[in-house]
Amino acid sequence: MFRSLCGGFVLALAVAALGGIAQAAEKYTVASDCTWPPMELLDDQKQPTGYSVDYIKEAAKAAGIDVNVQNVAWDGIFGGVATGKYDIVASSTTITPERQKQFDFTEPYYEVEQAVILPAGKSIQSLADLKGKKVGGQIGTTGIFVMRKADTGATLREYDDVGLAIQDLVGGRIDAVICDDPVAMYYVNKKPDTAGKLNLSFKTGDKEYYGFTVRKGRKDLVDKLNKGIRAVKDSGREAELISKWMGDGK
Repeated sequence: MFRSLCGGFVLALAVAALGGIAQAAEKYTVASDCTWPPMELLDDQKQPTGYSVDYIKEAAKAAGIDVNVQNVAWDGIFGGVATGKYDIVASSTTITPERQKQFDFTEPYYEVEQAVILPAGKSIQSLADLKGKKVGGQIGTTGIFVMRKADTGATLREYDDVGLAIQDLVGGRIDAVICDDPVAMYYVNKKPDTAGKLNLSFKTGDKEYYGFTVRKGRKDLVDKLNKGIRAVKDSGREAELISKWMGDGK
């Protein structure tokens, strides 16, 4: 009698354990620099939110994995994923040949252009019109790279946070800011303390594509995330996220 009950108890434990294993999803740590609204920002409870954050969560759910998104400063984000401190970067990272030499990327999840923000009432027709002007941008971003490549004769000022560049623009300490166009639209049209004070004057026309970033050689993780990205696109959820964060006009 005891043997039979014990055996049944052990069997029940084994079944429960196997059920737990079957249900437990792989967990990954995601790094996101939450200073790039509306793509990545902090909510009222200081938790990561935004288009990229929502997207990685939706893609992870579709792929059957769990993610924990952490707010990580841009200047340490890639070193962290390279050393394995973080598994994924979800931070409006443009896929470039230079970055692909060091990291692996998923399929694109968003298309952008570089945009130049000026004070309201001012405009330019090209980057060449910024000659002799003070132009701000976030350090290590493609906006800075584009300005350097254009070599217009502008003075570049690099900031740890694009919001600081915007503050200097509003305060008249610099003449322009260059950043990704959804970020530019947020500051020009939506952020309460800057809307109406700024003008999105010029977009380069050159398309860039955001991808989620992982350590080199993590094809297994890239494949999982790509599966999730395709599911988010095919389900119509991507269109819902665009409407939520950028509006129906995007």
